[in-house]
Amino acid sequence: MEFSKFNFKSKSEIEDFCHKSDISLGFSENIDVLKRPVRIGNVIVKNSLGIHPMEGCDGGTDGIPGELTKRRYERFSSGGAGLIWFEATAVDIKGKANPHQLFMDNGNVGSFSSIREDIERNSSGGSPVVIMQLTHSGRFSKPSGKPEPVLECKNDILDRHQRLQKLNVISDDELEKLEDDFAASAELAYKAGFDGVDMKACHRYLNSGLLSAFTREGRYGGDFKGRTRFICNCVDKIRDQVNDPSFIIGTRMNIFDSIPYPYGFGVERMNYMVPDFKEPIELAKILYEKGVKIINVTMGTPYYNPHINRPFDTGEYIPVEHPLEGVARLINGAAQIKKGIPEMVIMGTGYTWLRNYAPYAAAYVKENGMADIIGFGRQALSYPDCINDILDKGEMDQKKCCITCGKCVELMRAGSTPGCAIRDKETYMPLYMKLSE
Repeated sequence: MEFSKFNFKSKSEIEDFCHKSDISLGFSENIDVLKRPVRIGNVIVKNSLGIHPMEGCDGGTDGIPGELTKRRYERFSSGGAGLIWFEATAVDIKGKANPHQLFMDNGNVGSFSSIREDIERNSSGGSPVVIMQLTHSGRFSKPSGKPEPVLECKNDILDRHQRLQKLNVISDDELEKLEDDFAASAELAYKAGFDGVDMKACHRYLNSGLLSAFTREGRYGGDFKGRTRFICNCVDKIRDQVNDPSFIIGTRMNIFDSIPYPYGFGVERMNYMVPDFKEPIELAKILYEKGVKIINVTMGTPYYNPHINRPFDTGEYIPVEHPLEGVARLINGAAQIKKGIPEMVIMGTGYTWLRNYAPYAAAYVKENGMADIIGFGRQALSYPDCINDILDKGEMDQKKCCITCGKCVELMRAGSTPGCAIRDKETYMPLYMKLSE
């Protein structure tokens, strides 16, 4: 279903629309500001642009990266990004989101070393920093291709949306064991040559769900300390397991679920459509003290409210807001976290819908200290060399940009291999056409 096709002919048209619609979104012509390096602890990121974790669902059933996985990172690494946030890699087979999600163990760690070496070899202008996203998919687990949800707690809204008949809530003892799995996977990532790991806490996968487990009893729910216990324990165990101060521990974290209380994190209790960043900022401060130096900020969940997560032109429903409102929410939300804890490196999201005008929004954000690194997700699938074009030419080619049509998501939801069926059509359009067979 279509909502609002992108029809702006100039940056000034977007600015006029935002002004008339009371949407807070700024633009700057100072593209050179995006060339600035960024320090994360002891590590230097060569510029202020990065790629978000874009899962390809194209590994082997043994968890090893496949040929399309390698191709994706060859394209990413040659595209000029200062930071590549490597896609979701499961720490437990039961927590895989699909049978072809990556999974690392002692037996296949060499294949991940190889892909990390490929990234360095293929990179332009110096090697990017590469952070591996560690995940357990929780309620969205499908290790064998069919739903096998592992719930953080009962959730009347998401349980009903997923049409769950049986509620399999993970126990405190299982969560404690899972903390060790995250730490062990982090050590494997370190051995494979990755610069750091992400304790994934977004989009309502397990760790994200625990942050809003107000109704859960026991050690990992209820009050703020209980709901943040899992991520805090994992960070502590990772730091103990990997005794290298240069190794980055980060998190891609939901700062706003847009799900009603008591089931949503970062929401006003009386109006779940309004963010309340008090707890996300409080958690960010705690994590910083524990050694987390970068947060990749995001919102919502693609399974329930994808317009919050990634504003689109075409999707499964018509949103109640213009996509620019979603873009502004993501950008300004990241700025609020940066304001709340200025010493934390913040990676922002929400730029893809802007197409070739994204660099100007990114420059404004960087210029005004609203985020340190600007990340691209869907844009990187359709236009992997967009960062080189931004840095070398000062602009993006509109004809290469993602059109937010949702075909990549349709491929993933159908159990296929997601990619851009429009801009990378020789590889992914045949897969997309099979969906209608």
